[in-house]
Formats: sequence, structure tokens, C-alpha cells
Amino acid sequence: MERVAALTNAHPYIRLFRGKTFVIKASGKVLSDPATLQVFAQDVAILADVGIRCVLVHGGGPQLDQLCAQMGVPQQIVGGRRVTDADTHRLARMLFRGQLNSELVSALTAAGVRAVGLSGGDGTTIQGQRRPPRLVRDGAEERMVDFGFVGNVDRVDRSLPELLLDRGLVPVFCSLIGAADGALLNVNADTVAAALAVALKAEKLILCTTVPGLLEDASDSRRLVSYGDLDTVGELIARGAVTGGMLPKLSAVTDALRGGVPRVHLIDGMRRHALLLEIFTNEGCGTMLVPRREDG
Repeated sequence: MERVAALTNAHPYIRLFRGKTFVIKASGKVLSDPATLQVFAQDVAILADVGIRCVLVHGGGPQLDQLCAQMGVPQQIVGGRRVTDADTHRLARMLFRGQLNSELVSALTAAGVRAVGLSGGDGTTIQGQRRPPRLVRDGAEERMVDFGFVGNVDRVDRSLPELLLDRGLVPVFCSLIGAADGALLNVNADTVAAALAVALKAEKLILCTTVPGLLEDASDSRRLVSYGDLDTVGELIARGAVTGGMLPKLSAVTDALRGGVPRVHLIDGMRRHALLLEIFTNEGCGTMLVPRREDG
């Protein structure tokens, strides 16, 4: 009877979201653990089987850190964002578009998902240009930083992912975008996911992170913000409750909500079946953010 109750409770959500587009970003940490990756792929398979149009984006920060350390390439993180010099850029292209993208596609295929691995440069889907040097706050200081082969997204052509979705396929993007000269530029995966969600008019953007969600205090995982809006995000940033890698993540969240995505979710991607719990239960398991609370 518990299984029947679970299906009954999930049914309204299945009916509500059938035919809608979800953009789901998986952190590199999710990809690094085979058991976690297998469960994640199974969850995506269930979403696809009930008629939800899924687009995936993956990161690979921990794997790139490890590879650079093995190759003796020093790394620099400023304001939660990676400086991508020429050597790091070479390794990122090899790792993101090659190993990690293919591993995620393989896991999805094993779960019964018809997945297609892509970069933003494929079909000129996501185009941009190198980020110019700019002032960045790093702790208590501001300094001018050249991020190297890091890109800013200029435009997204939705035609290729829409074509794949219409044929029942799941596009899987790594966090590399195309430039006018054909080069691939490194971009934060949350930024890529938000840009795709806006362009595809997604019903949801779901960020699978390594924390339970948005926290009022980063040092206390029990202080979870289960529901909030853009004002909530602004307040937490203003009082210094959000630091490091969460800052670019919330910048992407803000872009998505302001760009027309009605719901953004932050969940712990390392938790078993977090996707299903967040989407198909009233309680959820992470943070849901909307443009304005009265819209929720």
C-alpha cells in the first residue's frame, strides 16, 4: 500500500509536467561516484518515461582539479570562478567533452535513456566570447582578473536541442561553449544550464549540487531555505551568508528567474533519488526559488 500511495501522490505531478521541459545540471561530484551516477541516470530515465523533456548539463570541477594536479598545472579560483589558462583549457576540453560527457551518456544509455552528448559549440547552440578582464571581489578585496579562456554566453540557438527533444532524445551538454572563431570556451556549468533553461522556456531548472540546497548559514546544513524568491537570494548575499562557489550558482539562478523560468530548484545531488523526491512529493528535499513569493 505504501507503493500505491507513492504512485497516487506522484500522479498529479506527472500529469502537470508531462510534455514540459526540465533543464537539469549535475555537478562533477555526482559524476565522480559510480553508484550516485547510476541512481541519477535512473531518475532521469523515469522523468523521460513519464513524458518530461529533459536537457542535461554537467560540470566537472573536481575532476579537472585532480587532472591538473596530476599534470602539474596550477589552478586559480577567484570569486568562486576558475581562471582558465592555456594548459587548463587544453585539459578541460579533453575532460569535459571527452571523458565526462561520454561517461554520463553511457550511464543514461544503461538506464534506457536515448542520450546525445554535446558541447555548446555543436550546431552553434551556445555561442559567446572570451570574458574581458574585470574587477572581481575576492574575499575582502577587489582586483582586476583576466579569466583566460573563460566565456560569456551571448546567445543560445534552441533549434538543435528542440530537434532532439522532439525525437525523444535527451541532449547532454558539457560546460563548453562555442566562439565565433570555432574555439571552445570554458563556462560555469550553472551558467550554461540557466542560459539553456531561458532559451528553451523550461518549466524548471534543477541544480544538483553537493549541499542540501540554499542555506541561511553555510556552516549549518540544518538551516535550509526550502522556499524563497529573488528577494531571498538578494538578502542572503547582502548579509554575507553566501560565499565561494555558491555565488556564481546564485547568479545563474537569478538569470534564470529573471529570464522567465518559473521555478529553480537546488538539491543535494549526492542524495539517493533526490530528483524524484523534489519533483514528485509535496515536501521536496531541497530549495525551490521563484521570481516572487506570491507567484509560488
